[in-house]
Amino acid sequence: MSNSLQPAASAAPRPPGSIDTPDGRSRAVIDAVLPVVDGGRFAVKHVAGEGLRVTAHVFTDGHDALRVMLQWWKEGEARRRELPMKLRYNDEWLADFVPPVPGRYRYTVVAWVDAFESWRHELVRRIDAEDIRLAARVGALEIGAAAARADGADRKTLAAWALELEQAAANPELDAATLKALALDEDFAEVANRHPDRHLETRFAVELPLVADRARARFSSWYELFPRSAGEAPGQHGRFRDVEARLPLIASLGFDVLYFPPIHPIGRQQRKGRNNALATEPGDVGSPWAIGAAEGGHKSILPELGTPEEFRRLVATARAQGLDVAMDIAFQCAPDHPYVKTHPSWFRWRPDGSVQYAENPPKKYQDIYPFNFESEDWQALWSELKSVLDHWIAEGVTIFRVDNPHTKSFAFWEWAIGECKRAHPELIFLAEAFTRPKVMHRLAKLGFTQSYTYFTWRNSKEELTEYFTELSQGPGIEYFRPNVWPNTPDILHAALQTGEEAVYKSRLVLAATLAASYGMYGPAFELLEHLPRGPSSEEYLDSEKYQLRHWDWGEDSGLRPFIARINRIRHDNPALQSDRSLRFLEINNDQLIAYMKTSPDGSNRVVTVVNLDPRNAQSGWLALDPSEIDVPRDQPFQMHDLLTGQRFTWQGGHHYILLEPQRMPAHVLAVRRRLRDERDFDYYL
Repeated sequence: MSNSLQPAASAAPRPPGSIDTPDGRSRAVIDAVLPVVDGGRFAVKHVAGEGLRVTAHVFTDGHDALRVMLQWWKEGEARRRELPMKLRYNDEWLADFVPPVPGRYRYTVVAWVDAFESWRHELVRRIDAEDIRLAARVGALEIGAAAARADGADRKTLAAWALELEQAAANPELDAATLKALALDEDFAEVANRHPDRHLETRFAVELPLVADRARARFSSWYELFPRSAGEAPGQHGRFRDVEARLPLIASLGFDVLYFPPIHPIGRQQRKGRNNALATEPGDVGSPWAIGAAEGGHKSILPELGTPEEFRRLVATARAQGLDVAMDIAFQCAPDHPYVKTHPSWFRWRPDGSVQYAENPPKKYQDIYPFNFESEDWQALWSELKSVLDHWIAEGVTIFRVDNPHTKSFAFWEWAIGECKRAHPELIFLAEAFTRPKVMHRLAKLGFTQSYTYFTWRNSKEELTEYFTELSQGPGIEYFRPNVWPNTPDILHAALQTGEEAVYKSRLVLAATLAASYGMYGPAFELLEHLPRGPSSEEYLDSEKYQLRHWDWGEDSGLRPFIARINRIRHDNPALQSDRSLRFLEINNDQLIAYMKTSPDGSNRVVTVVNLDPRNAQSGWLALDPSEIDVPRDQPFQMHDLLTGQRFTWQGGHHYILLEPQRMPAHVLAVRRRLRDERDFDYYL
């Protein structure tokens, strides 16, 4: 007969010492600590000087009282700061801490069952006199133990309180109410709580990483220009000193980051001609992204632009005007880059003896050689590429826009950015990666401070609402900081190819108010440059990528006054300087999109409404309940249009909107909660 149904023999019980836990008497359970990215594998991103809210899910068996503490410290420092966490509800505990300066931090949570507070909570509920006397004696023991852990004045205070409580409990003539009041004395309890018994505390399993950046990582306005097109006359190659002459204009427009495409020597072999032509003509300047020639590589400057001394002066002059110079990092080489000869193993070689150039079929980039990150000499390659970053940091650059980082080794970026930011925590890295969402998110986790987005291709109300809800409320909010661009030298979206001013204005308003960080490629954008290379192309005709351009640098040219107003609104309204508060509002017209942002302290609220139809007036009813902006339902309030200066009086929960795109395609409305009435007049009293 088979014995397959017979009960298995009982395993011998293991002795207590073999239980796999540090101490089975530790009863506090820390179930989760938030925010967290991938269980602590990657760092949460924050801004130095601003409070980070930490939530912990902590509980214990039974009904004993818990003490929960948040611990945080700067990496490399031995001292751990500790803050008490407060119970909200459903076993969620909260505390805020402020990383004071940019850098890397750690935080975790510890908790324990607090015998002293558990005793106090039980005593509050006791009403029987004998129960109170017995509980007072138990309390005297707890207080005495706290005295033993204390020193100085606290030790004396607690010892005296324990003795007094023990004597009072033994005095039959002392009434229970007086005894209970002595036992629950709040001042004495505060002293006792400074010396808890923590020998059975539970520590969260992970010390969570945090990167605190400077404020520009959260809020920034970027302006991209090609230095070589900054010259005074048509056909004149611009120099750094010409860019210096443009700085006051760019600063007056309200930008705080000035971004240059690569400024290095440009390869001559396989150089591209105008409009990406394979054949060049005399005078063709080539693509700045084809880096390297006889004059040098990634640590050199194109001689036509100027000298290292002139570059350093430009960086310093820009900084004095409130502008950070952002530099393009494109880790790739022209065929005549010195690396190709000195380090041939850093590239992929084809059977015919040529180097594999970059391709993105059907596009071919014969003038660009990618690095081979699977090279046997990968460690030397990594070190050399990091030394490029180190070189430009030493030249005063603190912001890097990285070209196509998704085509380079992820492991390299995690190492290189981590090492650079440990030495220079003020650095900002922008990932120019228009690729699949998971890849873009991985780059952000690895250390990139900001990330390009799909904004350029999000044009309908449904697309914009879905995408920006994801960016502002989705799981990536703890590490993915969007930077949105209506155009780039590579992307002239079909929506802009009509050249209609209303389209450019509406796209600018959307970019500048949906996201805390945005950028534009100028002067092409503000001068309404709109002709594509072909009927279905997203590339500019006569693209600045391949030739010199001469631009109108007049202060009032094109959309510059409008851009200056938008950027001034951004700087004046804290609500527009972060992404988390974005909330879309109902409006009963699919050609109108509406949303609100609120400052962290709630004092500043901005409602934006944009007409997505560039040719026709659109109207609708906007739903905004007064209670959402702290206004009584029966009280009128004012909405101040920061674009036009108009002021509207609203009341109730539904508000009529009419936007004529040829006049102004958008409202940017600051909420003014209270209107003055006769009671504000001096003679009213």
